[in-house]
Amino acid sequence: MKIAVLSPVAWRTPPRHYGPWEQIASNIAEGMVKKGAEVTLFATGDSITTGKLDSVCSHGYEEDRTQDAKVLECLHISNLMEKAGDFDIIHNNFDFLPLTYSRLIKTPVITTIHGFSSQKIIPVYKKYNSIGHYVSISDSDRSPELDYLATVYNGLNVQDFDFVEQPDDYLLYFGRIHHDKGCAEAIQIAQKSKRKLLIAGIIQDENYYREKIEPYLNEQIQYIGHAGPEKRNELLGKAIALLHPINFNEPFGMSVAEAMLCGTPVIAFNKGSMPELIQPEKTGFLVNDIDEAVEAVSNLKNINRANCRDWAKSKFSSEKMVDDYFNLYKKILGS
Repeated sequence: MKIAVLSPVAWRTPPRHYGPWEQIASNIAEGMVKKGAEVTLFATGDSITTGKLDSVCSHGYEEDRTQDAKVLECLHISNLMEKAGDFDIIHNNFDFLPLTYSRLIKTPVITTIHGFSSQKIIPVYKKYNSIGHYVSISDSDRSPELDYLATVYNGLNVQDFDFVEQPDDYLLYFGRIHHDKGCAEAIQIAQKSKRKLLIAGIIQDENYYREKIEPYLNEQIQYIGHAGPEKRNELLGKAIALLHPINFNEPFGMSVAEAMLCGTPVIAFNKGSMPELIQPEKTGFLVNDIDEAVEAVSNLKNINRANCRDWAKSKFSSEKMVDDYFNLYKKILGS
C-alpha cells in the first residue's frame, strides 16, 4: 500500500516541543512504515521519518517567521496533490484546505479532523461530506452536519513515557499559556490547595501571560518555559497530578493521555473530550470548578498510578491508533 501522510508545516514533524497535529502525523507515518506500507511524509524539510520525506520548505513557518504561512500552506498542499496519482490513499492531517482538491484527483483522501478552529469552516467539510472519509479524534468533537467514518483516538508512543510510581510533591500545568487551556485556573487551584505548581508550555497569548500568570509567579508557582520530549517525560512522570482546567470543549488533550502514560492522574474540568479520556476516581477526576479541583487534589492518594498507565496504554497507544487507521484504509480502498 502506498500512503501519503500530509502533515502541517507550522512546526517540524515530529515537533521539537509544541505541535500536536505534527506529532500525530508522525506517529501515523512511522506506524504505517512498521506495517510494511510504502509511506511518504509531506512535511517540512527538517522533519524526521523512516519513510520517504517530501517537502517544499526547510523549516516550518512558526520556526522561521520570514515565511508567509498561507503561501507556504498552498505550496505544500499543491505539491502533494500534483503527485496524488502516485499513492493508493492520502491521509490528510491538515484541516479543510486539502479537501478543495479532493474532487480533482482520483486518490481517496481520509481526513482526521483535529478540531474546529471555528464553525465558519464547517461549509467546506459539508461540501465534501460524500467523499471526505472523516475521522473524529473523540466522540465529543463531532459536528451534527458531517458524516463520519469513525472515531480514532490520538495514539502516543508508549515507550517515550516512563512510569513513575513515587512522584515528587508538585502539581503540573502542561500546555499552551492561553485562556482556553486554563493556566490561571491552575494557579488558583494550586494556591487554594497550598501545593507547588510547575507551569510548562509556549506562551501563545502574551497579554494573558503578563496579566494573569506573571504577577503570581513565585517560589510556589513557577513558569519553566516550554519542554521538549525528555523534559516533558520527566515533568509529567514526577508530578502528583496534571491540572487541566480547560475553558473550552477540547477535542482531545494530548497532555492528558501523556500524563496517564507516566502513571500521573489528571484533574480536569468536565468539558469536551475529558469524560472519554479520564476514568473518574480511577485515573483522575472530572470537576466543574476550582473548589472541586482543590477537593480532588486532597483525594489523589486514592488513585493507583499503575491504573493510569494501564488505561492509557489500552486506549491511546500509537499501535492501536495505527491499527485503527490501517483498517479504515482497507475499508475505503475495498469500497
